[in-house]
Amino acid sequence: MASYKTVNPATGELLKEFPTATSAEVESALAASYEAYRSWRLSPVGTRSAVLSRVAEIYQERKDELAKIIGTEMGKPFRQAQGEIDIVSSIYRYYATEGPGFLADEELSVSGGTAVVRSAPVGSLLGIMPWNFPYYQVARFAAPNLMLGNTIILKHAPNCPQAALAMEQVFADASLPEGAYINIFATNDQVADIIADPRNQGVSLTGSERAGSAVAEIAGRHLKKCVLELGGSDAFILLDTDDLAKTAKLAAAGRMGNAGQACNSPKRFIVREDLYEGFVASLTEQVAKVTPGDPLDPSTRFGPLSSREAADRLMEQIQDAIDKGATVHVGGKAVDGPGAYVEPTVITGVTPEMRAYSEELFGPAAVVYKVSDEDEAVELANSSPYGLGGAVWSQDVDKARAVADRLDTGMVWINGLAGSQADLPFGGVKRSGIGRELGKYGMAEFVNKKLIRQEK
Repeated sequence: MASYKTVNPATGELLKEFPTATSAEVESALAASYEAYRSWRLSPVGTRSAVLSRVAEIYQERKDELAKIIGTEMGKPFRQAQGEIDIVSSIYRYYATEGPGFLADEELSVSGGTAVVRSAPVGSLLGIMPWNFPYYQVARFAAPNLMLGNTIILKHAPNCPQAALAMEQVFADASLPEGAYINIFATNDQVADIIADPRNQGVSLTGSERAGSAVAEIAGRHLKKCVLELGGSDAFILLDTDDLAKTAKLAAAGRMGNAGQACNSPKRFIVREDLYEGFVASLTEQVAKVTPGDPLDPSTRFGPLSSREAADRLMEQIQDAIDKGATVHVGGKAVDGPGAYVEPTVITGVTPEMRAYSEELFGPAAVVYKVSDEDEAVELANSSPYGLGGAVWSQDVDKARAVADRLDTGMVWINGLAGSQADLPFGGVKRSGIGRELGKYGMAEFVNKKLIRQEK
């Protein structure tokens, strides 16, 4: 059973607990969300746009307050938390501005009469969201679907209850109609009941493979649409560079942001053999400079992992690699004390029998591999069961594009770190999930593409 509580991962201190929903509260949420949909779907597009614009404004107005909440609940450094809120505002603003155009009827060329395809909402949806980007993950799901006219029941991660309540309050203060967005502290069994209920029309989950498999199985059994974003083990392929030290510095920044707890951060560094030794040395030097601190201190750039359990899980993966012969160049240990801190780590010599080869390392651990050419780099990159994103670095852009075309991923960056912005689609293939979020594609998942045909 899910237990909703705020435990400061920097100190291990339990700060607040929240009761899980009762059966009556689940029923009330389903009824209210369905009833709100019946009116919200008919609201003028301009009304929906105005609400989302106001949501974007409120996030900016409450930036410091909201940043401190997630710093306390999941350990995100204050400046990074502020950056997350900036992205969140941009997402709501994007759909407020571009959403009306995405909803415009598409006229079809037909013989006799007219035909249009109309983008209509489908109903009440369930969102199941993770803790690593508490506000951003919700925005990716909520913004396009509220713009469409769908309504939302949101089940957030058990360690982010105060962030979950703060978001619900933002929507209320932005004059979103009551019932159109409902936070619920549901158990796993209650989540299954919500998906199965006829009033629910779909579910979006960002989380683990295990959770995604469970949700997809329930959704499939009840013929419900699902969108799944399940993580990744993105490759950073370095073919050549005119500034190895700068490239290594960017690589370290990409891997250590949010204490390495990002689905699309570079986790596997695949480097041409002529650059390998220098890259490992430079990356190790950069990672060694990263020091842990209090996430609420504005000067901190590296905080704890989200929980002691998360730290223990990462340490098990690192220790498994060490026990089987991998080399640790820096880090490789948990930091002594009550907090969930793990030393920033660089590992080489990882082989297929090690967990670090095939599992996602969701924390501050970088694995570096040596390859002889582009073909070996592509083969190694594609050997992962994941297929979220990746990056290719080369001064020869045509060569980089050719390698990018061969990667089995949903996203590829050339000469840049993987990121996220409102107007770019986000999602993967293989065990990284199903569907897309953001951009115009974010409004193409839970939508009824309704044909309206008029005969002559």
